[in-house]
Amino acid sequence: MAVTPPVKEHPYSHLIDTLKDGSIKFFNPQKLNDPRYDKLPLSIRVLLEAAIRNCDGFYTKEDDVQNLLDWQQQQNEAEVPFSPARVLLQDFTGIPAMVDLAAMRDAVAKLGVDPGLVNPKCPTDLIVDHSLQIDFSKCAIQNAPNPGGGDGPNQSQGPSRSTPSRRGSQCGSQRGSCSKASCSDPPASPGRPSVQQIENTPLLCPFHLQPVSEPETALKNQELELSRNKERLQFFKWCSKAFKNVNVVPPDVGAVHQVNLEYLSRVIQVTDGFVYPDSVVGTDSHTTMINGLGILGWGVGGIESEAVMLGQPVSLTLPQVVGCKLVGSINPLTTSIDIVLGITKHLRQAAIAGKFVEFFGPGVSQLSAPDRTTIANMCPEYNATVSFFPVDHVTLQHFKKTSFTQEKLDLLESYMKAVKLFRNYEEPSEDPQYSEVIEINLTSIVPHVSGPKRPQDRVAVSSMKEDFQSCLDEKVGFKGFHISKEKQDTCVPFLHGGQEYQLAHGSLVIAAVISCTNNCNPSVMLTAGLLAKKAVEAGLVVKPYIRTSLAPGSGMVTHYLNTSGVLPYFSQLGFEVIGYGCATCVGNTAPLPDAVVDAIKQGDLVACGVLSGNRHFEGRLCNCVRANYLASPPLVVAYALAGTVGIDFEKEPLGVTSEGKEVYLCDIWPSREEVQQTEEDTVICSIFKDLRGRMEKGNTLWNNIECPDSVVFPWDHKSTYIRPPSFFSKLSKEVPPPQSIENAHVLLFLGNKVTTDHISPAGSIARVSAAAKYLLSKRLTPREFNSYGARRGNDAVMTRGTFASIKLQNRFIGKPGPKTLHIPSGQTLDVFEAADRYQRDGVPLIILAGQDYGSGNSRDWVAKGPYLLGVRAVIAESFEKLHKNQLVGMGIMPLQFLPGDSADSLELSGKERFTIAQPDSLSPRQQLTVKTSQGKSFSVTALFDTEMDVIFFRHGGHLRYVARTLL
Repeated sequence: MAVTPPVKEHPYSHLIDTLKDGSIKFFNPQKLNDPRYDKLPLSIRVLLEAAIRNCDGFYTKEDDVQNLLDWQQQQNEAEVPFSPARVLLQDFTGIPAMVDLAAMRDAVAKLGVDPGLVNPKCPTDLIVDHSLQIDFSKCAIQNAPNPGGGDGPNQSQGPSRSTPSRRGSQCGSQRGSCSKASCSDPPASPGRPSVQQIENTPLLCPFHLQPVSEPETALKNQELELSRNKERLQFFKWCSKAFKNVNVVPPDVGAVHQVNLEYLSRVIQVTDGFVYPDSVVGTDSHTTMINGLGILGWGVGGIESEAVMLGQPVSLTLPQVVGCKLVGSINPLTTSIDIVLGITKHLRQAAIAGKFVEFFGPGVSQLSAPDRTTIANMCPEYNATVSFFPVDHVTLQHFKKTSFTQEKLDLLESYMKAVKLFRNYEEPSEDPQYSEVIEINLTSIVPHVSGPKRPQDRVAVSSMKEDFQSCLDEKVGFKGFHISKEKQDTCVPFLHGGQEYQLAHGSLVIAAVISCTNNCNPSVMLTAGLLAKKAVEAGLVVKPYIRTSLAPGSGMVTHYLNTSGVLPYFSQLGFEVIGYGCATCVGNTAPLPDAVVDAIKQGDLVACGVLSGNRHFEGRLCNCVRANYLASPPLVVAYALAGTVGIDFEKEPLGVTSEGKEVYLCDIWPSREEVQQTEEDTVICSIFKDLRGRMEKGNTLWNNIECPDSVVFPWDHKSTYIRPPSFFSKLSKEVPPPQSIENAHVLLFLGNKVTTDHISPAGSIARVSAAAKYLLSKRLTPREFNSYGARRGNDAVMTRGTFASIKLQNRFIGKPGPKTLHIPSGQTLDVFEAADRYQRDGVPLIILAGQDYGSGNSRDWVAKGPYLLGVRAVIAESFEKLHKNQLVGMGIMPLQFLPGDSADSLELSGKERFTIAQPDSLSPRQQLTVKTSQGKSFSVTALFDTEMDVIFFRHGGHLRYVARTLL
């Protein structure tokens, strides 16, 4: 049997074209001269280009190219391969893949082959971001009122709550030091803003506002991360040096999806003089964000990503593509969050599970790159595989603000236009044909607020005045306050600061701009800031008795508000930065002025609060404020300027200037273009500059990690984190002859809907589990067990965790639990202990199951674990397709009962011994005969879909196949 496909001329070499005076080559699908190409959705064109470029007659065949061209007829029918340009791993899922490659080097070295030849074939980025745990935290709000009552911070609580000494001590002695050697200055004056570091921004000394070193909490967490995961991090660093095509992003740089979006995204790749579209599969659920930049990508499991690393394409049913046509103009008051949630709501109602969504139409041009990536990230909300935004001029403008050179941008634009992957959304003649079209009118997406008592009660801003009036009329309930008609016009005068004001029903007394949860999008905070700027310039003011506040979700928010120049205007309207932490949402609002409280009580008024947080139950902000609304940050500013929620912004002015000029909201509301330009110029640039700096500088702790300088990894056999798996034991140069499964016992007798959660270990390690017994034997305490995720590089732990779910329903046992019956002895044992006893006795194992075996999310050990337990075959009524492929990839036979057959209909007890004969020549979907020790015989279908599946199985799985290609 051939191990490697024969080398021959590329079947599509005639499609090769050139750019840049012939120095850059590319496969040009347009040279097929096939009219079907221009009608294909652009996401399908990306799949087609990859099939053409990677057509080798083995993994990808000419028939696959033809099926993609014939997408209109083959969608939802044909299976096609996809070879992405790169693989994205986070460290939990990345470590088993890298351990397998390191073990493969050992195996080929023992057979006399250069181990340095073992490298990922597909470029792989591994981001170490899942190791950090919050062992230390620090939460303090400096120079802020103590609205919750009680004493202030306890000065005796230790370093985590201490404040710098005011006399002669080292500045910031508990949290690093600023550039001044000693600090005896008093704290910043009340008019001078204080600063608290929470996220990845420079910490400022509260006395000098000078940068100081990393926060103590961050350093402590990083040190513990290094200590807890030292073996893993040493291994990752060795991988970064030993393997080609592997890029390891060290800890403390950023989350995997953000690094992918902000640093790794390339739009086009150039390899060996050929340019082609960037594409990615990743083990992070947020991988779909990248589709917002015109880069096709989605999430896969650990086994699938490892297969792609080793050169195997992803197999997928040619998807249906739903065209989402955006038309209309965005309402001026509608924020990015309104748009994202509005589009998500439409798509959630459209039944598009498992399909591609591709956006088109003139409305797309109004969405910024951050808007698009946020919509693409919401795929899990509406169950689409991807939400693809083809590259256009907005994409190019975005990348001009990043690390892209002008030369790279010119090549990007030239190539994408040459292969018709560049869109002009205003030109309907470019629109492809879709499986179906969903039209969303952006004009219909209007801004809402929620209230006055519950967050689920949404009110269109245009209807706010009428809705509040109806709340006054309604009986007391979820919305009503039951204010009698004769009292609804009550006005109560009061004095504040020596000046007389009036309160009425609907008067605003609390206005809190909060950047957290759904309002962390920079565009909405910048919109609020620009609105504040225009209001100040127009001469508007916020009434001084309104309790205003600005609570950024992190130091980064303060940073970009300050950089964009809007922070002083917030302050002039009374929205001062009060600190970092939960405040207004949890009721931590400073007491209202006594005169305001008295006026509210005197008139029995329904006073209002407006905030951009996520909680606002009645009385939560203040017990005398009965109506509370959630709104976007700019609407908080708008209602604060108006001083009431009883306003129709379209017909009534926000206020009157000192010169008597009426100012309407439309006069000062910033345009989307203005907001997007500010966002690109300040937020995007600063994010990319910061990330580039982190990548170039690296992490000090990471830089100081020592790792071996060797081609093969020097395994520490005492390690409980990193061990060489036994996948390559007894690896031979020749493919072994077919071996029948003879006299196998059933390890597990399972029912329907056995999920990957039941099969693959996840979460914490139970103290009474087989994995715990192993770790205890290594002299670890339960506190040191860590999790299955952290120990994915140890096959001994992961094998013992396989089928260790407490919810496993094994028909041998009759109750949930990770137990099974050892049939020869009749003993009930842990699944691992029973499997280990069978293996010592040389007995092969199978699993009997019902319908939908292996459903659920993919996990890297979902097939590796059963393989190491000694399972040779799974006989089930039906399989989840993805899991079936995983079993094949590990050399386990997926066998399906014939229609109408099941373990029950065949009256199988599971205690029989089973023999499954393998023919010398196995073919896809071949029927095999199963015989039992009780004299029964029945047929099953071997679920090998392609000849490639058969080859992998014959080799004992994909890992062994790849290893043999090097022998």
